[in-house]
Order: sequence, then C-alpha cells, then structure tokens
Amino acid sequence: MPYVTLDWLGEHVQIAEGTDVARLASDLVKVGIEEEQIHPSQVQGPLVVGKVLTQEPKEQKNGKVINYCRVDVGKYNDAPGEGKEPSELPSRGIICGAHNFGPGDLVAVVLPGAVLPGPFPISSRKTYGHFSDGMICSERELGLSGEHQGILVLTEKYASEQIPAPGESLMELFGFGEEILEVNVTPDRGYCFSMRGLAREYSHSTGRPFTDPGLAEVKAADGKGFPVDICDEAPIRGNVGCDRFVTRVVRGVDPQAKTPGWMAHRLEVAGMRSISLPVDITNYVMLDLGQPMHAYDLSKVRGPLVVRRARSGESLKTLDEVDRALDEQDLLICDSDSANRVLAIAGVMGGADTEVDGETTEVLFEAAHFDPVSVARSSRRHKIPSEAAKRFERGVDPQLPAVAAQRAVELLVEYGSGVADAHATDLNEVPEPRRIAMAEDYPCRLTGVDYSRERICELLRRIGAKVQEQSDSFVVTAPSWRPDLTGPADLVEEIARLDGYDKIDSVVPAAPAGTGYSFAQRVKRDVQAGLAQAGLTQVLSYPFIGNAHDRQHLSEDDPARKCVKLANPLAGDHPYLRTSILDTLLPVAELNVARGIDSLAIFECGKVYHPQGTVPAALPSADSRPDEQTIAALQRGVPAQPDHLGVVFAGAAQPISVLGKSREFDWADAIEVARSIGRTVGVSVAVESASGDTGPFHPGRVGLLKVEDKVFGRAGELHPRVVKEYHLPARSAACEIDLSKLLDSAGRAAKQVLPVSTFPPSKEDLALVVDEAVPAGSVEALIRSSLGEVCEDVRLFDVYRGEGIGSGKKSLAFSLKMRAPDRTLTAEETAGLRKRVVKKAGRKFGAKLRS
Repeated sequence: MPYVTLDWLGEHVQIAEGTDVARLASDLVKVGIEEEQIHPSQVQGPLVVGKVLTQEPKEQKNGKVINYCRVDVGKYNDAPGEGKEPSELPSRGIICGAHNFGPGDLVAVVLPGAVLPGPFPISSRKTYGHFSDGMICSERELGLSGEHQGILVLTEKYASEQIPAPGESLMELFGFGEEILEVNVTPDRGYCFSMRGLAREYSHSTGRPFTDPGLAEVKAADGKGFPVDICDEAPIRGNVGCDRFVTRVVRGVDPQAKTPGWMAHRLEVAGMRSISLPVDITNYVMLDLGQPMHAYDLSKVRGPLVVRRARSGESLKTLDEVDRALDEQDLLICDSDSANRVLAIAGVMGGADTEVDGETTEVLFEAAHFDPVSVARSSRRHKIPSEAAKRFERGVDPQLPAVAAQRAVELLVEYGSGVADAHATDLNEVPEPRRIAMAEDYPCRLTGVDYSRERICELLRRIGAKVQEQSDSFVVTAPSWRPDLTGPADLVEEIARLDGYDKIDSVVPAAPAGTGYSFAQRVKRDVQAGLAQAGLTQVLSYPFIGNAHDRQHLSEDDPARKCVKLANPLAGDHPYLRTSILDTLLPVAELNVARGIDSLAIFECGKVYHPQGTVPAALPSADSRPDEQTIAALQRGVPAQPDHLGVVFAGAAQPISVLGKSREFDWADAIEVARSIGRTVGVSVAVESASGDTGPFHPGRVGLLKVEDKVFGRAGELHPRVVKEYHLPARSAACEIDLSKLLDSAGRAAKQVLPVSTFPPSKEDLALVVDEAVPAGSVEALIRSSLGEVCEDVRLFDVYRGEGIGSGKKSLAFSLKMRAPDRTLTAEETAGLRKRVVKKAGRKFGAKLRS
C-alpha cells in the first residue's frame, strides 16, 4: 500500500497549518482513502552530530583492529574526569570497527536509549576492554542506504552549512523526525498509488490549493528519437496491448553519480531500496507521478524497440535472475532485427541483458501505457507482483508518459551530469476519452440528496472532468487518470463522495404491515439457534472447492462429482462450487484439529449447487430488458441451489474429570443432532440403515434420515479413509441434511398445544427379539403407531446380542410410557396394549417376546 509523508505531499498541495499525520489520515478518509497504519520514525531517540577528538587503534586477539574514540557530542558529553571511563576531554568514549574516518571528522552518533531500524536498541556496554557509550553509524545502520563499507562522514555527504554543531540533532537533516502514513487504496483508485493522486484527494477533502505535476509542459516529439514499433497482432478482449510509447535518451551520464539523499530517503520511506541513480529516478518518478518507467543501458540496445506478443518457446531472464518461459499472451518489448531479442515483459519486469550497471553512461528511458488486463495476466502468470504491475493493472493515466519521461530526463541531467538528446519519440494511439451521458435528476434518484445543477457541475469539474450542460442532462468526459469512471453511476459515486457521505440520510424503509420472516427463514433460524444452544459452533466457509471429492474418496460415478465450474474463479485450485456442505466443512474441521482443538462440534448452514437438469442459455444483450421467454430460459440454466446443513463431531464429547470418565464423539451424536433438528422443525425423523455407496461415511455406521419415507440426509461415522485424509480423530462423525427437503415436509399450520393430563402414566418395559437386519427405528415406529393416542414416550434403552437369543438375532429393550387424557389406564388396558404391540411386531418383523 502507498506510504505518505507530509513534506513529499506538500510539494503538490498546500498542507493546512498544524496538520500532523493523524490529521492527514482523518482528512483522507473523508474521501474514501482509508488509513492502514501510522508508522513512527525509523530512528528514535538521540541521533546527534559527533566530532571525533581522538582515535586509538587497538589490535585484538583475533587479529581484528578496533578504534577506541573520544567523541565530542556537545551537551551530551561527560565532564572531564567523569563518566564510565573518565577522560580529560569533555566527550564520550565509543568503540568503532570502521577505519574510514579520523580525528576532526564529523560523524553521526546515536546515544544510549536510541533505537535504530530493525529495531536495534542502543545501550551503553563494555566491549573489547572499553565502555562504548554510544555508536558511530553507517548509512545502512541508519537506514539511509545499503552502503556499509564504512561509517558516514558527514562532511563527505553534506555541505558544511547543512551540518549542525556537535551535539545537535541530525533527525531533521536525515528526515527521521517524520511519521509515515500507510493508506489502503481500493482497486478502482489506481491513481492514488502516487503522491500526485493522493495530493489531489487531499485537496478534494480540505479544499487546499493543488498543483497537478502531471500537466507540466514537455518537449514535443519530433519522430527522430529512439525508434519504436507496436505490432500487437493478438489483442486481449480487442484491446491493443500498448497504445502509447515514449522514449528519451540521456548521454554522458557519470556512472559514479550518487542518488541524492532526499531521493534515497523517499524511496526508503516507500519501501524501495536505492540501486543506482538512473534506476532510482525511474522508481521515484513512478512513486511521485504514478507512471511506471524503465531505464535501459543504451549501449546494450539495438533499435528499434518493438512491442509484440510472445512467440512459442521464447524465454527471458528477468532482473531477478530467473529464467522465465513466456506465454503467447505475454506482451513483450524487444529489439534488434525482426524483434528477436526479448528485453522485458511489458509493464511487469525488465530483462537482465540490458539493465543499467556501474559502467552505464548512456541511458534510454521508456515510459508507456499498457493494457491493464494484459499486464495483470502476465503478472499473475509469472508470479511477479512488481510495483509497475500493481499500477498498470489498476489503470495508469495515458497522458503521463511524456511528462514522466521529461521529469526523469531532468533529474538525470541535474544529478548525473548527463546531456539530454534533442529528439524524442512519442508513439501515441490513445483513443478519444469516453463521453458519459447523465440525466440531471439521476444523482438525486440514486442517493436521495437533492443536488443542485450548479453543485453537480462543480463537483465533477473538481475531479478533473469536462462537463457539457444540456437542457435536462449532462455529457461528462472523465479525466484521463480515472479509467474507473465508465457510467453515470460512477459519476454519482464521485458526487456523493466529494459532497460528503454524511449528507446522505440513513432512512430505514417501513416494512409492509403483516410481513416478516418467511416460514423457511424462521425455521432455519430456529434450527441454527437450537444447535448453538446445544453447544455446537457455527462456522462459515467459502463454497469453492478443488479436489474435495478426491479427498473424500468418492467413486468416479458418484453424482456429487458433477459440479458447477466457475468461469473466473477467485483461486485457480478451487474452480468448482460445492455439491455437499461437507466439501467445505471438513477442511474447517481439519484446520481446527491441526491447531490443537481436541473437542470439535461445528455446523454450517449454506447453499450447495447441483448442475443436473440445467439447460444453458445464451446471455442476452444489456441494451434493454430481456423478455419473459428469455428470462425463463435463463432460469432453466441456473443450477439448483438447495439449503443444506452439515455437522462434524471430532474428539472428546466429554473431557475426563473427577466426576467420570471421558467420552469420545461417535455416530450416535450425529444421529441425535439430526433428531433434534427434526424436533425443532416439527417432524418425526426415522433412521434406517444405508446401503450401497455411502460416500464419505462408514458403510456400516451410517443411517439414512427419513421423514414420511422421504430421504433428506445422512448421519453417522466418517469413513476411516476420510478421517485419515483430513487428519481427524478416529471415529469422527458427521451429519448432512437437505434443509430445503426437510422444510417441504414441515407442517406450516399453527401447532395445537395439548392440555397437561392430570392422570398418572402407566409404564411398561418390553424386550423384542428380531433379526439383526431389522432397524431399531422401524420397531420403535411400529410401537408408537400400535399404542395410538395413549403413547407418551418410547425409548430404546438396551440392545443385547449373544447367548440365549440365537445367532443373527438381537434383543431390543424399550421403555413404554402410556397416559390417557381422560382417565387412569387399568391393568387390563395396559396388558392389552402390550399384547397388541407384540402381535404386530411379530407379523411385521417376526419379532418374539424375550423371556
């Protein structure tokens, strides 16, 4: 994100008196530029001028020679005969390993209590047999540059009149006293990746005078400069990859010329290191104006430069010393005969063959305007998120290249002792700016604020737009630096932003009487609230998946593998939409277990997507509203999107304690949560054994969830392969429910609450022996139907297999609770009901009463 300092910003806009960085952040946020962070000064504490009084070289046991120095630091001196290591001179004793200075030199000294970049706190300590009561610094230690061959001798870097007296602060000279504001820029505001753009926004916020450096006068192109050809035969989306290309040449450059301190410091503030004067100038101009540039060593380039698409099999070693295989969609800058040699990936990064080095005396500057889509694709394809690519892919002002090139030439002539060529090349094929028609009442209709005609014109002209007034509308030409302004709604956003969002009243629309949440919304909220009250944690995950079905070991013909594929996915390895809520819930469980959660009970409620049965339709034109037939055809092409609810249990259901043993989650917890959801919805959930392909579930420990013989979900233990794949605890369980199907079975009529009976209940225990394959749920359902209206509760409390009941059999013991609403049941009635249950169970399941 861009970094802002008040002194740099002040070169383009008049800063209000008394403004600090916190106030600057407040002013910018009014126009939509949010504060990311305020960074304190790189160096904190006393950083002062020191005058070296004495220098005593002392050889150490390891052969290293160090200097024990007495340094005059003015008001910070120890008085003669005082201090940790007394001396006759008013000074401080400091140890230094560098040898490029001597007595009489002025140096930069940090004293104990200071903090250098790193952070590196400075303290007084004994080393090499002496107390070092401070530190004499190099440029790299101060963060001024990468220079670390010796300490910084001030008289070699600055004029004598610039250097304060010994003991006086160096913070202002080095620019360390300032705080730095880091701002967050949205993708549509690419012009704010420059000091020019941020100064404009500050002016919009405060009304302070702004001078646009992007409108400076430049040398006219005469066609005799370094030649350029644009040969884009494969434009992306019909947009030519480059529509403007400017070249300027500077000769006789001093290869030893240093980058001025102020420029190096500003680059450092922006998070860029100083490399060499020509390269630093291109980076500085980019940060200042917003126009990315590139500098070539002219002696290594053979004209003309040619802008073209890559050819099959081409490669380039970029400035980061990586050999990159080029794609045929990459836009390149080439030179030599037939444009055979690749010099750079346009707008992304240059090549190593023509880079500026320590022997460069002739520099070719390039400033161009490239298509944002082309640059963005190349940047992502080669994984090069360069500063240039960040700006080009957001949109750069096509009128800037000539201005930026002129500025770079002037700086190199001034600081590099170069001579600018008399000729310039400016290949300009930038299309005419788009004209946007907007009705006069349109801003009011969108915002609810009654803007006057004069106010609309004033605000649009303030952002740099040209406004042509008509009887009841405007024709607006957006400024060249605002490619994001493409329609009237964009203009309204600018009007509202500059006039102040606080002037838009927050009016809550009145809800029509008799309405509220729909039945489905109410029930879903009740289900989610019930699960949360039961101790489960709700999570939200993105519905995008990649190899989820492979990780769940689904069979190749599993219907769940038929997914909707996104045309433009957010992540290339997640191009599909989920067909099961477990597709995205299991990775959440995996992440939590990996982070040490030993008791996991989570659920998610969301949509899944099924493409089966859809009929793709052609997209209609946006010129007018499509007719009903076209809308119906589009609806038939929309995938089914039912609401699903998924639950995952893993780890300890009950931790060990003095009151009892621990218990792990198992399949029964998944079944019970499904039953609780059914009770919330108001339906009775039956559970049956599943057969065939059970997907991610264990084939012998999963049940089908049914309501009125309609399957709406599955619950049980996860397959051991899936548990291993997601690194979950053994016997982890899950449940997935199709809420849309379940709600279709839910009764929408108001529930009639039964009166509380004052008569006592009758209780019976009943053990039935059935075949192993008979589900206990089916037996329970039969008991309930046999008891009829007197059935209050039926619970399975024991399952027995073993001696006394025969092989392939099991005994199911149920507790029956019966109560009549109008009388006490007699013993004869209870016995009759018991016999009826046993008789019906015998006929349907072959059940026998266990003796």
